[in-house]
Amino acid sequence: MEAVVEANALRKSYDETVALAGVSVAIERGEIFGLIGPNGAGKTTLVRALTGTTEPDSGTARVLEASPTTIDRNRLGVLPQAFSPPDRLTARELLTYYAGLYDDARDPGDVLADVGLADAGETWYEDLSGGQQRRVCVGATLVNDPEILFLDEPTTGIDPAGRRTVWRLIESLSAGGTTVVLTTHDMAEAERLADRVGLLADGALVADGTPADLVEEHGGSSRLTIETTANPPAFEDLAYPVDRPTPKRERNGHSSDEEPIVVRTVTPRDIGTVVDYLEEREIAYSGLEWAEPGLEEVYLELAAQAELDRTDASDGDAGGANDAPGTDDDPAESGSVTDGTSGTGHSDEPSEDEPTTGETA
Repeated sequence: MEAVVEANALRKSYDETVALAGVSVAIERGEIFGLIGPNGAGKTTLVRALTGTTEPDSGTARVLEASPTTIDRNRLGVLPQAFSPPDRLTARELLTYYAGLYDDARDPGDVLADVGLADAGETWYEDLSGGQQRRVCVGATLVNDPEILFLDEPTTGIDPAGRRTVWRLIESLSAGGTTVVLTTHDMAEAERLADRVGLLADGALVADGTPADLVEEHGGSSRLTIETTANPPAFEDLAYPVDRPTPKRERNGHSSDEEPIVVRTVTPRDIGTVVDYLEEREIAYSGLEWAEPGLEEVYLELAAQAELDRTDASDGDAGGANDAPGTDDDPAESGSVTDGTSGTGHSDEPSEDEPTTGETA
């Protein structure tokens, strides 16, 4: 398969904060590649390096066999985390404006339909809900029918029904040959959409594979959670591994006498055996919940230590290197570049008289 997005040993630092620590990845045409990781992991910096809005300190990036700074911008769509278009233009007017930047743009009405806003086209942007505004932003990246889409947390603030509309749209674009690179904190989104997932932690790509492969390698075993007042010794004769995680009252934020017992490696067929064990020994319980591991377990396994290290460092060195400029994702988010790409992003809110276009990732 043809790699259309490539990063080779990319490094980027902001003062003493390392945002990228030698990241290498290759993304194939038509692939949906999901980037996950803790806040500050380097996801946005990587997207910016791949779209030419941040220059890496070392390493190389290629997009459609060209440098990100020289690629034909008509071939890309970029959705940043922060997008503030003029409030007093309608959704249709906004998409019409961005479509006017291209010689062969899509019909704005068709784009509105794609993002589930066919009936909201005449509504001012400021009067749309937060989720509808985000869908307009997604639509702005599609007016030039790009070959590659970079979407930085595309469904943030969108309600469940709208989120599924965007998911179906992304899947349809991928099926038609569009390559999609998206960042997300929603593990269900990554698990559903991504053909391949990369997990960034402290600027390093610590895992890269299909969701199924990552879960198999790092997700651990299935688990049966038993809500009970019984202590772990009551389960010592059970033929499965047993442990007790954080008490229920701490997990759910309210007091309870019950604390969960977690039984590992239990298949659905084994649940009856566990129930028989409870009844034979008259162990009282109020509920059972069986779950398979997913990407969330992979994330917790691989990223938890990085998050703990970052928290410890921040507590021990207030105002130090971990306080580099930026928002809650990584230092790159403190600035923006505008250069005429399908995506939009600005360091200052644009005037309502003159919409501004550009890209930020």
